[in-house]
Amino acid sequence: MYGKPNTRRNFEAVGGLLGFVGTSVVAGVLVAAAVTPALGLSGLAATNAITVFENLPDYLKIDQLSQKSNIYATTSTGVPYLLASFYDQNRVEVASDAINQFVKDAATSGEDPRFYDHGGIDLQGTVTGIVTTVATGDVRGGSSITQQYVKNVLVQKCEVLTDTQKKSDCYDAAIAKTPDRKLKEMRLAIGVEKKYAKDDILRQYLNITGFGGTVYGIESAAEYYFGSTAATLTLPQAASLVTIVNNPVKFQLDQPDSETNGAANGYAANKDRRDYILDQMLKYGKINQADHDAAIATAIEPSIHVPSTGCQTAGGSAFFCDLVVNTLQNDPTFGADDTTRMANFRRGGFNVYTTLDLDMQQAAEATMKANVPDTYPGWDVGGVIVSVGVGTGKVLAMTQNKDYSQDPDVPITGSNLTGINYNTNVDQGGSHGFQPGSTYKVFTLAEWLTEGHSLNERVDSRRKANWGTFRDSCATGGTVSFPGYNPKNDSNESGANYSALQSTIGSINTGFIGMAKKLDLCGIRKTAEAFDVTRADGAPLEQGASAVLGTNEVAPLSMAVAFAGIANKGTTCSPIVIDHITGSDGTALAVPQSACHQSVDPNVAAGMTTAMQQVMASGTGSASFKATSPKSPMIGKTGTTDGNKDTWMSGASTTVATVAGVMSVTGDRDQRTTSFNGQQAATARHRMWPDVMSVANAKYPGVAFPAASGAVINAAQVSIPDLRGKSLSQAQSTLESAGFLFVNGGTIDSELPAGVVANTEPGGGASAARGAAVTVRTSNAALVVVPDVSGKREVEARAALSNFTVVKNETDVKDPALVGTVVTTSPPAGSAARPGDAVTIVVGRLAAAGG
Repeated sequence: MYGKPNTRRNFEAVGGLLGFVGTSVVAGVLVAAAVTPALGLSGLAATNAITVFENLPDYLKIDQLSQKSNIYATTSTGVPYLLASFYDQNRVEVASDAINQFVKDAATSGEDPRFYDHGGIDLQGTVTGIVTTVATGDVRGGSSITQQYVKNVLVQKCEVLTDTQKKSDCYDAAIAKTPDRKLKEMRLAIGVEKKYAKDDILRQYLNITGFGGTVYGIESAAEYYFGSTAATLTLPQAASLVTIVNNPVKFQLDQPDSETNGAANGYAANKDRRDYILDQMLKYGKINQADHDAAIATAIEPSIHVPSTGCQTAGGSAFFCDLVVNTLQNDPTFGADDTTRMANFRRGGFNVYTTLDLDMQQAAEATMKANVPDTYPGWDVGGVIVSVGVGTGKVLAMTQNKDYSQDPDVPITGSNLTGINYNTNVDQGGSHGFQPGSTYKVFTLAEWLTEGHSLNERVDSRRKANWGTFRDSCATGGTVSFPGYNPKNDSNESGANYSALQSTIGSINTGFIGMAKKLDLCGIRKTAEAFDVTRADGAPLEQGASAVLGTNEVAPLSMAVAFAGIANKGTTCSPIVIDHITGSDGTALAVPQSACHQSVDPNVAAGMTTAMQQVMASGTGSASFKATSPKSPMIGKTGTTDGNKDTWMSGASTTVATVAGVMSVTGDRDQRTTSFNGQQAATARHRMWPDVMSVANAKYPGVAFPAASGAVINAAQVSIPDLRGKSLSQAQSTLESAGFLFVNGGTIDSELPAGVVANTEPGGGASAARGAAVTVRTSNAALVVVPDVSGKREVEARAALSNFTVVKNETDVKDPALVGTVVTTSPPAGSAARPGDAVTIVVGRLAAAGG
């Protein structure tokens, strides 16, 4: 049995307590008298009523209440800023001292005046309910607050079920108007009373009960209906809210057009019940006459505060919010699968504090709104901005030029609404990505330096119709070719021998293809992957020659992470959007952490940042650099795709990386011939990127990047081989094997056989930087070697020089043997001259005596 009662001694209380708590024979009789009519309806004999009642379970496991979960950003002063809430039931559970005494007294006075006297069952109310049941065949009335609480707990157990049929069956059983269900509820109520103090039961009742629609619990009800809190409700407000508990559909205050309970009649239905509760509070001494009369005279004036629900309430931060939700759905902390995780999140009362920097976010939203329209006639335009912390992986800002919506009926193209996050991969709720254009060239630069080449090393950067074969260690046979692939440079640059540094500063397409010719295409792809770059659709990165110039569709967030990795001395950190999470009880929960790994050697990263700083100082990124204030050392790379359909600006300081761009979501549009508010669409990136990075530089000032070593900057000096006399093909093969660029300089006059190498520039034996151009010229055999006629008699010399026009000069000699012989020639013997050219011979003559 249940032990002795310990409350009031009046007969009514004794009846209630003895009926369900007492152990005496009298108690058994009272129980039988009270429950037999109900049991009779179930076909049970009155004689075994007590036994059956005793055998019912009295333990009720009380699970955590379903509470709304919140996603916050944090202001620069450390104050949480609510982005969005998620709930199946809009509830915030509060402690007893956070609930106004008016609420507690209104609940007990109106719903269960003998709450503090009975042991879980109000016998007087129960008997009244039984009489009604016998008379009508229906179970009605008589439920104590504890019984109502039990019923709510049973309903809540149903709410967490994910199987639709099981949930429906559970709910039907929990609210069934049957004697069996009522009897079980009574038995469980007694069990609750044995376990919990009265004040705790009342607190839990006020936290669990429904107040209409999705509003549950007194705290959420106070906020929703009056913009208040449970602690600060006025007396008439408290009574009005407790009124709603009695019949939420009939008495709720958010239907101003209702004919029976609306604004026009002063919410008459609620007021009638409210005033009854106020009368009861006066009757039981909870309020005095003056307070009663003032409350009765107070008009009901709800001030509905619709709670935020879902990411659409986060405004310009909605797409970041969407990524947070996606992250939660993939976090095993919240359950075994996506559906369970989201259900647990919506019910668990979690507070999620994100990495979003509101200062940077506000700058991103403002500059996006100012520079990229949400729609454009004939063009499905997309604008993106995303920022990531260097070395932390924290996503600091994320926005796009669309309004967030998860409505399946909204247009998917061309609209100002979308549920697709343009900044992320498909599996993160994103798009299929965009071609990054020349921003992708940084991975070829990384592979170039990794393979031991230098910034000042030159390559063949001439435009050509056929680039021949490329090395590709991932392809069958190890080589691939792309017949007809003939990329041009964006500004029609035509240099033949750009260095890697020049190609980076000027974003020279043919320079990077020339670099790729000396590398492994598979190696370039693996380097991009080392910086955590993937195709947005989840497919493997493509690695053809065109991929070098940025034809893989990637997500802007991927590029921001990669640029942060470059700025972080080659160490890439995976993106995170959650800083910390607390449960409903304030306990900290485990959250996904950023994982960092070395993508390239720090020396290679230093070479990359050396080149990419010059991109910002004097190259294609200078427009963004000049517009940024305050300045920090910054790296960057621009990207423009074929037809100018996508334009990117990607860059970083040593603390923050940002990507800004304007994309063609569907279809094509030449951004250089399109204007937004009188400004070229293609340059919007150079207006948005500085706006965000100016805030970043002011808040997170960067420091100098590490200096690149001389070996990374300067090309190795190599000796040029002597190629004279070799065939042209031999000369080309020899030069290219030595690391030089072969340039055919055509033919020159030479005494060598026609077609063989006559000379090179620089000449054989000289040293030049690896990759330098060496011009090779072949012989046309147009020259003849001047023979050596020194010491010959004049007549013999003339015969030997028959191919030339001989001009004679004389010179005094003292040796008689030299008289009449050739002393010298001009040009000298062994040199080459054209046939018929003049060759001067100097013949000796005897010097005069005494001369």
